[in-house]
Amino acid sequence: MDALDKKLLEFYEGRVVRKDLLHRIKKGTNVPTFVLEFLLARYCASDEPAEIQAGIEAVLATLQDNYVRPDESNAAQSKVATKGKHRFIDKVHVRYVEKEKRHWAALENFASQRIAVNAKFYRDNDRLLEGGIWAEVTIGYNEIDDDDYAFYVEDLRPIQLSRFDFDRYVDGRRQFTRDEWLDAVLRSVGLEPSKISKRLKFHIIARLACLAEANWNFIELGPRGTGKSYFYSEFSPYSTLISGGQATKAILFYNNARKRIGLVGFWDTVAFDEVAGIKIKDPDTIQIMKDYMANGRFSRGVDVIADASMAFVGNIDQSIEQLVNSPEHDLFLPLPREFDLAIMDRYAFYLPGWEMPKTGSEYLTNNYGFITDYIAEAFHFQFAHSNRYDEVSKRIRLGASVEGRDEKGIKKTVAAFLKILHPGGPPEDSEFDEYVEYAIEGRRRIKEQMNKRKPDDEFASINLSYVNCHGDEVTVYCPESRGSEVTQRPVRKSISPKPKSEVGSPEKSVASVANAMTAIPSASQSSNIDEIKTQEPGMTNETKERHFTILYGDTGHSFESLLAPYVANATKVRVEDPYVRMTHQIQNFVRFCETIVKLSAVKTIELVTGFDDEQQRQETADKLESLKQSLLEIDIDMIVVFDPNKHDREIRFDNGWVIKIGRGLDFYQKPDSWHDIGVNDLSLRRCLETKVDIFRDEQA
Repeated sequence: MDALDKKLLEFYEGRVVRKDLLHRIKKGTNVPTFVLEFLLARYCASDEPAEIQAGIEAVLATLQDNYVRPDESNAAQSKVATKGKHRFIDKVHVRYVEKEKRHWAALENFASQRIAVNAKFYRDNDRLLEGGIWAEVTIGYNEIDDDDYAFYVEDLRPIQLSRFDFDRYVDGRRQFTRDEWLDAVLRSVGLEPSKISKRLKFHIIARLACLAEANWNFIELGPRGTGKSYFYSEFSPYSTLISGGQATKAILFYNNARKRIGLVGFWDTVAFDEVAGIKIKDPDTIQIMKDYMANGRFSRGVDVIADASMAFVGNIDQSIEQLVNSPEHDLFLPLPREFDLAIMDRYAFYLPGWEMPKTGSEYLTNNYGFITDYIAEAFHFQFAHSNRYDEVSKRIRLGASVEGRDEKGIKKTVAAFLKILHPGGPPEDSEFDEYVEYAIEGRRRIKEQMNKRKPDDEFASINLSYVNCHGDEVTVYCPESRGSEVTQRPVRKSISPKPKSEVGSPEKSVASVANAMTAIPSASQSSNIDEIKTQEPGMTNETKERHFTILYGDTGHSFESLLAPYVANATKVRVEDPYVRMTHQIQNFVRFCETIVKLSAVKTIELVTGFDDEQQRQETADKLESLKQSLLEIDIDMIVVFDPNKHDREIRFDNGWVIKIGRGLDFYQKPDSWHDIGVNDLSLRRCLETKVDIFRDEQA
């Protein structure tokens, strides 16, 4: 133990843990850090080697007996059925099924979606309904045959501190210098501060800032393997990580169908992993995001106020030196094209992820640090109950180039640093100046990139400065771009049309092609390139009437190749197909819906199908209910109409286009083996013969 270990043990006894114990266990399990440390604090609260070893064995035994691995779900269910009940450590979700007018619980790795749950559990823990929580949960077995469920939640205890004493936390902090406390926080996230520079330490604190400061929007782009997403997936039970996929307004902000606020109302931090892969089709989502990032409120039929901070993390594959010296490209290159200047302007801080080292064992600490759940609780308490913005405003002195959003972003960044490093009082003047300078650098990095993109001087005031404690005005620069002429003084792009003499010039055309082949693609160009690469055989972007026959054995015909040109501006689609009944027919309809979700902004999908008898109708309705609930989660209504007299087949969009397929959606051959090419990718699946007519209904 070193001096810092002894201080932590003296003033935070029972709230610290040796981080090497975590590293020893973590490598063999995918349980979040705060869950493992919850168990380590229970069984390894000692400094005696024998007791620590016994504690580790107890933790491993607990995980062996109570943690459900995904491939052991059937054995876990059998254990409950045999014993009558069993306690598990798992992530628990609760969903409301509208048709049944009741709630069902689901354990992430237990593989049962219909676990009965008492209302007291989800009323006491709102986050069960939005994203779920890790908990010790006792599952009981229901032996009543007439009931429609086999398991129920007998007891549930969230894996979090039951009580947090902020005053004691602050009293302990007073015994440490700023640098000692900074190192203690670094060790709490598992890093050894003696191995990294002070600048990198500040980068780590910046990653934590959105856990302590409300409505603080942050972006980090850098190489892979630097631990960007760790802080939002494992460090705190109050943050949630959206890994790729679609970010819809129903999930993020407000679900009109359910009259419920989205993720921003239930979490301190909503983080977006792999931000370049975010797919946002609905322009309303971006507009609501802009409103929310600006002031923490938005309107979607109702006025909603929330506090969640937003963190955007992703990879940047290009050379930073090339980007800052390129007149065409900038450090926001990986962002999706929907993220315009208005979104960028709402970031408070851009962390230079390219400066972060790759995570490796040489940077891990073997010393004591706070139990992750304890320090996460300290950040959460300040997130909800502490406001340091006014304190910063009274003390900070900013230069004339600092404009409205610059000022707000800088002040909120400094306020976050005060919460993390000085929870009980103000810092020294020299320390305060360090935070201000660091905050200005992170904001300047944003403004420089916007200034490169804008054809006018709206963001030209990039020389942000402050007055330090000695009365000197200090202009802050970003180290990667300080010597770059094209970043500091970008050439404004002309918006006038080219002279006629240049149009059609062979020399210009050849040069343009050569430049296009060698240039780094912009965000929008990258997107177009991806679209070209993934375009399937037979797909066309021309919206014209077509009448053709798909021959027996043909390939290259997927739902995307048929629908892509005709779904633009559609908000509703009606599918009439009398034979969506059997399992493979319903699977084809699910694939059709997935295609609609990917290609369009459709809000209503209506299916008109047939049935032979009442039993078949009920079975089909039950199978389609899961799809209906899944679509509802992304703000799409699904209407199912059963008509036993329906014989025609057609797909009709409310933009006027009609697609008639003779065989309906079921025009694919059954594979010879379910391991053949074409089983999953329908563009490679052999087809049955069918006629296809695509035309526009002018009366629609």
